[in-house]
Amino acid sequence: MTTLIIARHGNTFAPEDTPTRVGARTDLPLVEKGEEQARAIGRYLNENKLIPDVVYTSNLQRTIETARIAVKESGFSNHPYQLDMFNEIDYGPDENKPENEVIARIGTEAIKDWDENAIVPKGWNADPDQIIKNWHDFAGQIRTHDDSFDHGETILVVTSNGIARFAPHITGDFEGFKEKHNIKLSTGALGILEYSDNCWSVTAWNVKP
Repeated sequence: MTTLIIARHGNTFAPEDTPTRVGARTDLPLVEKGEEQARAIGRYLNENKLIPDVVYTSNLQRTIETARIAVKESGFSNHPYQLDMFNEIDYGPDENKPENEVIARIGTEAIKDWDENAIVPKGWNADPDQIIKNWHDFAGQIRTHDDSFDHGETILVVTSNGIARFAPHITGDFEGFKEKHNIKLSTGALGILEYSDNCWSVTAWNVKP
């Protein structure tokens, strides 16, 4: 059995900061709370016997830092691999803008469609079909490695909110997934998918360690 753990990076804004839409062009480090969330991820992996065999991140420091802190806390020592496909989407004219300005431009319905159905608002630079294909290709790739691990391979991916929400497409039943779950992952939260009996299933989503 292959286990795919998808973690959203930790917080990049302190309580006194004004949060913004942080996308592919905004490379922020973790704040103290984000580092705490990363350590909590690592403890969760250790306590639930989900120590990863391999770890992947995006090229953005918030995911790299989250992964490094989490794997150290879990007792795992291998260096994470960086893949472009896990970079956050580009929010176009809304990149690094506070949410009130984003809503003023695209409206609340567009935000709702994004949060509930992963429909990309006008102006954002994201190709859902390509993101979904990337997840399918990645899922197929890690499946080919599974025979090398007696216990089944466990993979950790640390990415961002805009990319993580498309991962459940690998189950072939994204509509069914949406009926049971909010598609967003909170900062520092996890989703867990497992491959057995020739199919992927979501066994947990938005788990907050």
